[in-house]
Amino acid sequence: MKFTDGFWLAKPGMQHVNCREVQDARWEDGCYTVYCSHVPVTERGMILNAPLITLGFRSPRAGILSVTVDHFQGVAATGPKFELFEEPVSLSVSEAEDAITLGTGTLTAVINRSPFRLSFFENGVRLTGLGDRHMGLVRTDDGDFIRVKLDVGVGEKIYGLGERFTPFVKNGQVVEIWNEDGGTASELAYKNIPFYVTNMGYGVFVNSTGKVSYELCSEAVQSAQFSLPGESLTFMVIGGGSMKKVIENYTALTGRAARLPAWSYGLWLTTSFTTRYDEQTILSFVDGMAERRIPLHVFHFDCFWMQGYEWCNFAWDRAMFPDPEGLLRKLKQRGLRVCLWINPYIAQKSPLFREARDAGYLLRRPNGDVWQWDMWQAGMGLMDFTNPDACRWFQGKLKNLLDMGVDCFKTDFGERIPTDCRYADGSDPVGMHNYYTFLYNRCVFDLLRRERGEGEAIVFARSATVGSQRIPLHWGGDSTSTFSSMAESLRAGLSLGLCGFSYWSHDISGFEDMASPEVYMRWAQFGLLSSHSRLHGSSSYRVPWLFGDRASDVVRQFVNLKCRLMPYLYAAAQEASRTGLPMMRAMALEFPGDRACEELDRQYMLGDQLLVAPVFRADGTVEYYLPQGRWTHLLSGVVIQGGAWQKERYDFDSLPLFVREGAILAMGAQDSQTDYDYLDGLEVRLYQPGPVASVSSVADAQGRPALTLTAQKAEGRVHLTVAGEHASIRVTVLDGDTVATARLEKGQASLTL
Repeated sequence: MKFTDGFWLAKPGMQHVNCREVQDARWEDGCYTVYCSHVPVTERGMILNAPLITLGFRSPRAGILSVTVDHFQGVAATGPKFELFEEPVSLSVSEAEDAITLGTGTLTAVINRSPFRLSFFENGVRLTGLGDRHMGLVRTDDGDFIRVKLDVGVGEKIYGLGERFTPFVKNGQVVEIWNEDGGTASELAYKNIPFYVTNMGYGVFVNSTGKVSYELCSEAVQSAQFSLPGESLTFMVIGGGSMKKVIENYTALTGRAARLPAWSYGLWLTTSFTTRYDEQTILSFVDGMAERRIPLHVFHFDCFWMQGYEWCNFAWDRAMFPDPEGLLRKLKQRGLRVCLWINPYIAQKSPLFREARDAGYLLRRPNGDVWQWDMWQAGMGLMDFTNPDACRWFQGKLKNLLDMGVDCFKTDFGERIPTDCRYADGSDPVGMHNYYTFLYNRCVFDLLRRERGEGEAIVFARSATVGSQRIPLHWGGDSTSTFSSMAESLRAGLSLGLCGFSYWSHDISGFEDMASPEVYMRWAQFGLLSSHSRLHGSSSYRVPWLFGDRASDVVRQFVNLKCRLMPYLYAAAQEASRTGLPMMRAMALEFPGDRACEELDRQYMLGDQLLVAPVFRADGTVEYYLPQGRWTHLLSGVVIQGGAWQKERYDFDSLPLFVREGAILAMGAQDSQTDYDYLDGLEVRLYQPGPVASVSSVADAQGRPALTLTAQKAEGRVHLTVAGEHASIRVTVLDGDTVATARLEKGQASLTL
C-alpha cells in the first residue's frame, strides 16, 4: 500500500506518525523496549496529546533479531499465529549517550537516539536499516496501519515472497500477501509468504498471518516497504551472511519439510479434470504406458471420482466405478500408488453437508448461518479446521479411503476463504484467510502420517502459507499449455524455493488447453528434472501418445533418467529436509557473487551438482549461462568451459543438462523404479576432479545415510574414499577428454585411479 505522494508529501487523508526520537529504553518482560516520540521533544508540554511508538527487541533464535512496532497495545489478540520453533537468545545490550547496540551472535542492531535511526549489521557490515521518517503509524480514512521502510542498497536484489509468477527479482514490484486462486499468469498467487531474502546475505520475515502489503523499490525506489492494517507489526531480520544460510536460519524458525517416500519421485499420471473416464479408460492409460515401456508410479484420480455437485462427499461415483475396491486392487497389482483429489469444501447436495452443518463443523456467518456460496460447488460450505471435532470427522472420512487402498491425497484449493465469517476458536477471519490452508493441509497430513507412518505421508497441495513447507509437497497451480506459461511456472517455483519450500511440482504440458507436441515434450523434460513429476490437464488427457510417438519416446527417456538419478536425487532430498534448502535451486542461491546468476530464472540447479536449462522454443534453440568452471553435459559427455553464455539448438532427446566440475554423481542401476536398493549396482561418476576434495553422500531408499564419498585429485591421480557398507561399486572418472573406469569391491574403502 502506498502512503506518500512523492518524496515530501503524504497522500491526502493520511497522517504519518513516525519514530523521530528515543525517549526511553529499558528491559520489560524479557524484551528490550524502546519508546519513541513522533517529534523531537524540546519542552515538557510536548508530551501531551501526542502518540508514542513502542519498539520491542528480542532474539527468537541465534542470528535473528525481532522488532515489534506497537501503537496501541490493548487490542485483543484473537489469533491465529504462525507456529514458530523458537529457542530464545538473550540479547547483549550496550547503552551509550547517543546510541544503543543490541546483539545476537554476529547480528547487531544499532539504535540512534536523536534523530532516531535503526541499522542492522552482521560482522560489522551494514545490511539494512531505516531513518527517522521510515517506521511508525499511518492514520488513514480506512483505519490505522503500521509501516516499515528498510533501505535497499545499490545492486541489492530482493527474492522470495512465495510462489510468484511475476518477475523473479522483486525490485520494483507491489506484492500483497493474500492467497487467491488466480492461475499462473497474474500478480495473484496461491502461496504467499511474507519473507524475502536478498543477495546481500540477509532476510526479512513479517510475522503476521494477515494481509501484509509490500512496496519493493516501487513507492520509494531506495526502500523495501511493508505495512499491515492495525496497531502492531512484528518483523524479523535474519542474518547468515549468504542466502543459503539465511534460508537455513529462517526454516529453523518456521520449520522444514518432512521426508517424502522414494516412490513419490516417480511419474504421476492423472485422469485430468473434466475429461470423461471410467475403469476401462483408466486401465487403458496404465496399460498403454506399460506397452510403450514408460515407467509409471502413481495414478491420480481428479475431481470426478466423486459425483458432480457433491464435492466433497468422499464417495466413489458408482455409475462410473461400480467396483472401486476392485479397481484399486488392479492398480496395485500393476505396482502403482493411488492418489485422490479432495478439497476442504462440502457441497450442499452432498449427504455430508447436513451432517457437518448440524454438528457445527462448517464456517458460519456472524449471525450464526452457515457461510455458503455457489462458487465452485452449489451451496457449498467450508470446513472449520479450528474445531478439533471437525478435524477428526474430516479425517474419519479420509481414513475410509485409506483403508480401501488409497495412498495419498491431492489437497486442492484453500485460497477462496471468506473474511465475513466466524471460526469455532474465535480466530480473526482476516488473519485466517491465509492461514486456513495450513490447518487444512496439516489435518490431512497428520492422518497420513498416523496411518502410513513417518516418511510415507505426502499431499499434493496448491495453497500455502508460512510453515506449509513442513507439509510437502506443493504444485504450481493452473498453468496454460504454452512455453510462456512453462517459464512463468519455473520462476514461481524458484521463488517459492527461496522461502524454504524444499519440494515443488507443476502440471507437465500445462493445465489449460492442449499443448503442442513441442510444448509437451519440452515440458516433460523439465517436469522429469523437477523434484516431483506429474502429467495433468483440464479438459484433455495427458498420456504421451496423444502427442505423437516421439512424445512417448521422450517421456520414457527422461523417466528412465530420473530413476537412474535417484541415488543422487534422494540424497539431495534428505539434505533439503535437513537444511530447508530447495531441491530446485535458483542460480543466485548456488552461485552467490556471480552477477550473471542474479536474475536467471530460466535455468536452475537440481541439487548442488546438476544444472538444468529447459528449452522454451519450438525450434529447440536455448540460451543459458554456465558459471566459472568446467561443465560436462550429462547425456553427451561434452565438456564446456564456464563463465560465459551459450546458445545452442537441441533435439527432443536432449537439453542443457550439465554436471559441475568436481561433482560426485551417484547413479543407480534401475531405470524403471524410484524406490529400489540404490547400492545394488551403484555407479559413481567423478567429474573433473580437482585438488580440493569433493564430498557427496548416498541415502538408501528409506532416507537413511548409507555412503559418504570423498574424491580428490593429487599428483595426477584421482583418489576416492568411501565410508559405509557397500556392495561392488563401478567408478567412472571423467577428466577432460579422459574417461577411466574401475571397480570398488565390497569391503574396500578407497581406490586410486
